[in-house]
Amino acid sequence: MGRAFEFRKARKMKRWSAMSKAFTRIGKDIVMAVKEGGPDPDSNSRLRAVIQNAKAVNMPKDNVERAIKKASEKDQGDYKEVLFEGYAQHGIAVLIETATDNNTRTVANVRSYFNKTDGSLGTSGSVVFMFDHTCNFKIEDKDFDLEELELELIDFGVDEIFEDIDEDEEGNEKKSIMIYAPFESFGSIQSYLEANDIEIISSGFERIPQVTKKITAEQAEDVEKLLEKLEEDDDVQNVYHTMEESAE
Repeated sequence: MGRAFEFRKARKMKRWSAMSKAFTRIGKDIVMAVKEGGPDPDSNSRLRAVIQNAKAVNMPKDNVERAIKKASEKDQGDYKEVLFEGYAQHGIAVLIETATDNNTRTVANVRSYFNKTDGSLGTSGSVVFMFDHTCNFKIEDKDFDLEELELELIDFGVDEIFEDIDEDEEGNEKKSIMIYAPFESFGSIQSYLEANDIEIISSGFERIPQVTKKITAEQAEDVEKLLEKLEEDDDVQNVYHTMEESAE
């Protein structure tokens, strides 16, 4: 298996398990999607993707519809996507994706988290090159032949396809297929899947570290202090780092 498989396996049970945080993230994604392409999901591919993600985390349909309606109102402010880069202790690079309506507040908060945990907030471009910007799709497993599906999608830039297994609320295994490709391939892959009536369960973007660094358990605790502070911030959408994580 490739890096995307190992990355997903390691992160799967770690981050964004809180439902309220997931709803907050999706609410912001809806605002940004509507501001960019309008409130009609039929003509707004980004909004279609966000609605799929909302279903994947069991966000009530009424919540989604209210968020779309609110995002369409003239007095609804927009969110700006801002990337922060820096280092935690022990030489671990950290990349933070935020969506904010008050950049001054967000900058101050992020800087304070680094300062309080003996990290250092870097300048633009200081660590982003250490991560591959990827897109991903989770699709229903309809007994696809993975090799054939990969051949179908290889012209769209797909790097990796693999089977993924989750558990439902009753503890039953639920199989799906994960597709990973470069960031810029998102639109063409989404169009292919929709044109071929392949159900997209969820989709999104991730930053996969090109190289990870192994540190001791005690050192990892130092790094986790920063990661936890960042992930608790309402303006933070995603946090990525180069610390080697266990898949257990």
